[in-house]
Amino acid sequence: MESNSNQSSVSFVKIPTIKFTKLFINGEFVDAVSGKTFETIDPRTGEMIAKVAEGDKEDVDLAVKAARQAFDHGPWPCLPGSARARIMMRFVDLIEENVEELAALDTIDAGKLFSMGKAIDIPMAAKALQYYAGAADKIHGEVLKMSREFHAYTLREPIGVAGLIIPWNYPSIMFVWRVSPALAAGCTMVVKPAEQTPLSALYYAHLAKLAGIPDGVLNVINGYGPTAGAAITSHMDVDAVSFTGSTEVGRKVMQATATSNLKVVSLELGGKSPLIIFDDADVDMAAQLAIFGILLNKVKLFSLFYAPNHYKGIYDEVVKKLVEKAKAWAVGDPFDPKVQQGPQVDKKQFDKILSYIEHGKREGATLLTGGKPLDGKGYYIEPTIFSEIKEEMLIAKDEIFGPVLGLAKFNTVEEAIKRANSTRYGLAAGIVTKDINVANTVSRSIRAGSIWINCYGALDYDCPFSGYKMSGFGSWTRSP
Repeated sequence: MESNSNQSSVSFVKIPTIKFTKLFINGEFVDAVSGKTFETIDPRTGEMIAKVAEGDKEDVDLAVKAARQAFDHGPWPCLPGSARARIMMRFVDLIEENVEELAALDTIDAGKLFSMGKAIDIPMAAKALQYYAGAADKIHGEVLKMSREFHAYTLREPIGVAGLIIPWNYPSIMFVWRVSPALAAGCTMVVKPAEQTPLSALYYAHLAKLAGIPDGVLNVINGYGPTAGAAITSHMDVDAVSFTGSTEVGRKVMQATATSNLKVVSLELGGKSPLIIFDDADVDMAAQLAIFGILLNKVKLFSLFYAPNHYKGIYDEVVKKLVEKAKAWAVGDPFDPKVQQGPQVDKKQFDKILSYIEHGKREGATLLTGGKPLDGKGYYIEPTIFSEIKEEMLIAKDEIFGPVLGLAKFNTVEEAIKRANSTRYGLAAGIVTKDINVANTVSRSIRAGSIWINCYGALDYDCPFSGYKMSGFGSWTRSP
């Protein structure tokens, strides 16, 4: 494990100049009406990167007005799908030409690994945009065979102005995943990036303008959830809202959309997603899936791990491999190509994760490795593994969203299913087994939106991604 204190990102890559810090409304970068700004912080150091315009209700009103004008009277919704596709493909080209700068922005703003940004996040964003560009001229209805003498058909139409509120864990991917289907459908939109990570969203807005997307179609409002976000969700001229974030805030989004104009709403919320490892599993693969899932990108995909108590050998073997991998995991400057885990996104999240680790210790979970912040500047936390997790523990119930893995045992398939379903969330789950009968039984019994067998985090644009229970609802790879 590396300490971040003696590293200098300057030796790894040239940090880009921050070019865009204002709001993007009606095709122009503008100051907030109030003139207010807020600091966006580099999680590697805890120091300010830049001051960014802070949007509020008045700014949201201007952005929605521009989006409504572009939808009701602009060319975008009326263009043939093939014409929208050509513009979107120019947008793809511009993203691919600026991969390094976009990846660097997500690294300094979110602490994401620069190597992963260049190799995975930004190319994946470009491919998503390309996919939906291909779908733009394939949005069809159908002719209905009626029982009476009528001619009837369905027609798929753009819903109107979409409010897209995106999180900090995948700034580029989430921006493009939400924007792309809306563009393909002919919608206009107001995007609010997470206040922790506004920089790449503003750069994408600039590239959209260069690509030829008409003014008013894509607007970006930096700001905070209780102000800018609330103004979007309650706005009477916004027709649909997509929100990705916590379940707590998701409730508020639903209330606002219901009490305003009954907007269509799609929610991707919290997750507490188990990986269930059976006694016939490939131990090396199981350990690799677990460690990558919880540590590589600070995501919510992994929290609980099960191995059968009656087959103690595999449990001990997997735990030993996990601890070895965690101790060898390189934590440090995310620009360093040798580093495998960067900092947490901000001080608030950093403190929250450490608080959960302390809860785990107090409630009787066994700390196998990690559990401490790294010395020096920045929001770095050691990879942390607990065993002997009980269902009533806070670290077993809550979404931690950090490098903390909990281990628990089960004795029967039925017990594994029961424990996997004991969470109030239902985003995803993984199963590691060579037995097709076990795989089928367990996958059909767990109430989660995505079930991965002998893999984890396998996503594709052709497959909807959605949740059960308090993980939200709506197919998040589909168009507004």
